[in-house]
Amino acid sequence: MTDFTRRSIIKALAGTGGLLTLTGCDSLSRTPWFTDILSSGETLSDVAQHAITPRKGMAREFAREDISPQFRQNGSTNPQTSEYRKLAANNFKDYVLKVGGRVKNPMNLDMAAIRALPSRTQITRHDCVEGWSAIGEWTGARLNALLKQVQPLPGARYLVFHCADEYGSSQSRYYESIDMEDAEHPQTLLAYDLNGEALPIGNGAPLRLRVERQLGYKMAKYIMSIEVVDSFDNIGGGNGGFWEDRGYAWYAGI
Repeated sequence: MTDFTRRSIIKALAGTGGLLTLTGCDSLSRTPWFTDILSSGETLSDVAQHAITPRKGMAREFAREDISPQFRQNGSTNPQTSEYRKLAANNFKDYVLKVGGRVKNPMNLDMAAIRALPSRTQITRHDCVEGWSAIGEWTGARLNALLKQVQPLPGARYLVFHCADEYGSSQSRYYESIDMEDAEHPQTLLAYDLNGEALPIGNGAPLRLRVERQLGYKMAKYIMSIEVVDSFDNIGGGNGGFWEDRGYAWYAGI
């Protein structure tokens, strides 16, 4: 799918007058015309994205006065798994991010270790496939800095983010993936602060992905582990993400 097509879909959805609810993505995933649109041209999507907008380019960054008064909490906003509820009850003091798979140095990092990684603060716009946008200031660990420490093995191609939330009517665990090119991008963050404060639960606490040149469904929340892989054929439905298993495009560039 081309960048023009994605923007057209967002624009069309934005004109629905706010009729889409917080579970809009789940409802849309069961709509044949919508999944057909998202999946059409998938074979050429990545090639087209590279040709139209080089993925090493930077997403636009905004000024503080552009920050939205409220950053919408969308989709899954309060995971109810026992593991997550226990972590939240203790303000995530016992949280540990597990990083493994095809890496030389598997790691377990608590929040202090994650905050000690080289970080970046950026004010960017979040674009949801439902048609809404919001601008927020994100601070987080640069994912490329973490990769330098774990050292992916030759042949490793993707990072899979396994999450705490059981999402939508399927009650399946949310997961997402990006490739090494996006993982190495300087604006790709493991975000722990939003607008200068610790990330709220509704926005993905304690840690969420920011991959600023893609649509919001790629930005996994409630990250519990990162798995470095050469293929996601045997993960979930084999398409690289929760929504991708339901017909959405794997590369959601904007």
